[in-house]
Amino acid sequence: MLRSSLSRWAIAPAALLLTFAAACAPADDSKDDASSAPSASDCAVDKLPVKTAGKLTVATDDPAFEPWFVDNDPSNGQGFESAVAYAVADKMGFEASDVVWTKVPFNTSYQPGAKAFDFDINQISITKERREAVDFSEPYYSAAQAIIVREDSKFADADSLADFKTASLGAQIGTTSLKAIESLDTEDAPLVYDDTTKAALALENKQIDGFVSDLPTAFYLVAAELTGAKIAGQFQFDGGEPEQFGLLLEQDSKLTACVDQAIEGLTEDGTLADLEAKWLSESASAPVLK
Repeated sequence: MLRSSLSRWAIAPAALLLTFAAACAPADDSKDDASSAPSASDCAVDKLPVKTAGKLTVATDDPAFEPWFVDNDPSNGQGFESAVAYAVADKMGFEASDVVWTKVPFNTSYQPGAKAFDFDINQISITKERREAVDFSEPYYSAAQAIIVREDSKFADADSLADFKTASLGAQIGTTSLKAIESLDTEDAPLVYDDTTKAALALENKQIDGFVSDLPTAFYLVAAELTGAKIAGQFQFDGGEPEQFGLLLEQDSKLTACVDQAIEGLTEDGTLADLEAKWLSESASAPVLK
């Protein structure tokens, strides 16, 4: 997905994984007091300020791509983000049957204004700019960036970021991946695409040497959507800070603190790590480029 959020990015047989869209490296600004730890009674299911009493409305994009979701069905609990959503719901006291999914385009999810969902999970990177319009939970995932190239490319055996100095690289507009390319200081300015599908086609048609996405999306694209492509490697940028995905909520939502409490619990008990290992385990096989 270059959904990242691909992002956003992800290519699908009919479309492309998203992408990842992704956004920027995590902002280092701290949350305000509105998100301070709530009491157990504050987060009781019958007291939660949800859109529909007794239900947890969760948004994501359509189509929803692997490895984040499976079979374009967020409600089946399969795929990393579907599993995370249900784990958060469970931690907050909801039954799986209480989770209601709704479709929201990635590019509109972080726009200012009231939301028709309780939270959105869609490989949305936490950034300072976005926090000016919406709330984010504590991060549930941290990702590196990856460079995808053709197997027959002279860059296929690159072993350092310096090897891409002369490469023509592309990414989806408005994503963290685009900013990552800019950090590489390549001789040519990065090429910008409206969506990941167009970026992938440009790679296959040899119009660019490579394109950048978040690492999980890159694994999906290479395994399922691209022919004759490989991941040249992964890298961090902006001081080595990983891109972080958070659950997106309406700005100043009274639900944010309770969602944070759930994420913190899932981090402490190892659930998030287990889900990442189950659904995103391939990340260990991409060489680190420095």
